Amino acid sequence: MIDPVLLREHPDVIKRSQEARGDSVEVVDEALQADKERRASISAFEELRAEQNAFGKRVAAAPKDEKKELVAQAQSLAGRVKEAQAAANEAEKRFDDVLRRIGNPIIDGVPSGGEDDYVLVKTVGEKPTFDFEPRDHLELGELLGAIDMARGAKVSGARFSYLRGVGARLELAIMNMALDKAVGAGFIPMITPTLVKPEIMQGTGFLGAHADEIYYLPADDLYLTGTSEVALAGYHADEIVDVTEPLRYAGWSTCYRREAGSAGKDTRGIIRVHQFNKLEMFVYTLPEEAEAEHARLLQYQEEMLQALGLSYRVIDTAAGDLGSSAARKFDVEAWVPTQDAYRELTSTSNCTTFQARRLDIRYRTESGKTSPVATLNGTLATTRWIVALLETHQRADGSVVVPEALRPYLGGLDILEPIAR
Repeated sequence: MIDPVLLREHPDVIKRSQEARGDSVEVVDEALQADKERRASISAFEELRAEQNAFGKRVAAAPKDEKKELVAQAQSLAGRVKEAQAAANEAEKRFDDVLRRIGNPIIDGVPSGGEDDYVLVKTVGEKPTFDFEPRDHLELGELLGAIDMARGAKVSGARFSYLRGVGARLELAIMNMALDKAVGAGFIPMITPTLVKPEIMQGTGFLGAHADEIYYLPADDLYLTGTSEVALAGYHADEIVDVTEPLRYAGWSTCYRREAGSAGKDTRGIIRVHQFNKLEMFVYTLPEEAEAEHARLLQYQEEMLQALGLSYRVIDTAAGDLGSSAARKFDVEAWVPTQDAYRELTSTSNCTTFQARRLDIRYRTESGKTSPVATLNGTLATTRWIVALLETHQRADGSVVVPEALRPYLGGLDILEPIAR
């Protein structure tokens, strides 16, 4: 949720952000009008309530012979107060509803436009070259006995898989390597719930344009999370927290996505599946520290990809591809040789105070008042990383060299050998 004061005092800033996102600019004027009506209805209610309080004192002090008539007037006034309160509540709800349709104001420098309008920040590492025809990750995974899509489909349907043997070990190795990285950077490890209440899912901003990608259990009124960001954001909901030092959490969870908007895309292998594992960094911090913290999250992600020997690029995501909660997002995309393209492995978002306002997460200022914290998130490892790792480090015979940094997490294993021909 955006800051109502920013809306009231600098509506042009919000309008520029909406335009850059490709979202409705008119909704800003709608919100301003709703805010005007809200404040007017609250004022009317408070005036009537003050009148009621004063009239109550008059009734109490009135002679007995006058009370009957005054009590009747007091009852009439009480009815008007009740109506005014209902009107104020309705106006408050209407304003809140409109405000929730406005995305987080983007940070200066974020490019305008959609998915293809990103700005390249940097490219790191040389793209792998081969003196043989490289295999894609699924063919390699089948040779290694690591990925079984056919039985995943048999048991659960399309876009489900089994990671087996060295595939299961490989995912756990990447996740544990990331967890050690996070703990070393001061993050508290968390195993998070994967089912959350609607108010938590709504609070993090995931029930907007992409709500159709979320699994919902109507009998329980719970949502399956597509990232532990949701549960980590909800962890301190309705609390006043101390962020003198940032609160840093690393959430390990299984994630679920319907991928409703990706029909026909990436149907081969494990690039885009309905269920996967992920280690997510999440930070609560002072708003003025958010951009510096964002840079740190990006640094941790890059260090992971470099340690795994992956060629990658960092892009500054365009406003229209941010999602409603992020004010800025950096995607880190690894080179996938058989696709001759960079593919997103991880991203990190600065959500400023947007989620905290929705979830009522505050810190106490020096003046003693409370104010919303800033929240940030970034993925440090996920199942998809196996795709780039297998393809980048493959050899002609179908074996795969394990990056040195990953070997301790695989019991010292340095080569993944084919078990099927």
